[in-house]
Amino acid sequence: MQVVDEARIAAFAETTGDENPVHLDANYAANTRFGARIAHGMLGAGFISAVVGTVLPGPGSIYIGQSLRFRRPIYIGDEVEARVEIISIDCDRSRVVLSTRCIVKGKTVIDGEAEILVPGRDDS
Repeated sequence: MQVVDEARIAAFAETTGDENPVHLDANYAANTRFGARIAHGMLGAGFISAVVGTVLPGPGSIYIGQSLRFRRPIYIGDEVEARVEIISIDCDRSRVVLSTRCIVKGKTVIDGEAEILVPGRDDS
């Protein structure tokens, strides 16, 4: 579980150069359909990447592709849970396909599918 806070949003904006005011300017964001500042969608997607690289499949995993659908906004203070589930395994090509989701308060905010190159036994 990751908490989206001011520091994460500011760091993401600084790192990527994405300074969209819906993420950084409370006055601007108050007048949007969201009513308040929201996190960058790709910040949420980064939580999926963290699971892929540290838990499942784990260290040494490399993204081949990722589809994403942004279903709902992530607000400052939201706790985001990233989940991945194996859809298929191709042992010959050392690849897995995963269902990916981010959940806030029991609702899916981001979902998609990832194709991952998994490390072989000789890659460690």
